[in-house]
Amino acid sequence: MSETPEQRSETGKPMVRATPRDVVHIRLGSFAIFLALALCVLAFVAGFTAVGVVLAVLAVAAVVDVVLAIRRQRRLGAGPRSMT
Repeated sequence: MSETPEQRSETGKPMVRATPRDVVHIRLGSFAIFLALALCVLAFVAGFTAVGVVLAVLAVAAVVDVVLAIRRQRRLGAGPRSMT
């Protein structure tokens, strides 16, 4: 990952608190998790087991994507535990 001098301050901290890419991954990912789990429950109640399994796999993939976006934010110096 190459960085330009404009991306960090003189002290080495990022100039922005969050990258737009990670914000989009977290917001859309959380929406996808909610939607996939809701439809997954409906699929299992309706008896569509195969659809429910596919939706559960999609929800797990969305969780992994959100976790990776949060880890990128912590590594860049923004996020819940980046200052500790």
